[in-house]
Amino acid sequence: MEQNNGNMFFSFLIGSAIGAGFGILFAPNKGSETREKIKQTVADTSHDISDRVKHAKEEITKTAQEKKEAFDKKLDDAISSLSYKAEDIINALESKLEDIKKKNAQLHKK
Repeated sequence: MEQNNGNMFFSFLIGSAIGAGFGILFAPNKGSETREKIKQTVADTSHDISDRVKHAKEEITKTAQEKKEAFDKKLDDAISSLSYKAEDIINALESKLEDIKKKNAQLHKK
């Protein structure tokens, strides 16, 4: 949705600049006045685009940071879960080893 609004805004800016350009070119003004108006329109449009790019960069940075934090949390949770599972497996193996040692000791007594 945000990207769609951004595209619409960008299209609006481009359309406005083109429309203003044609309007100025066909206006009954002196060449110097027309050039000044074109220069001002380009400067305004450039400023608007620059602001929009800056805002988009900030939004992308913010979203990337949020996604990184969410990923880090999920990774920590997964590692923690695996750690508990590994501990359970180690305990089970140690128990089996003790059973085997007892059975081995009984066999050596016979």
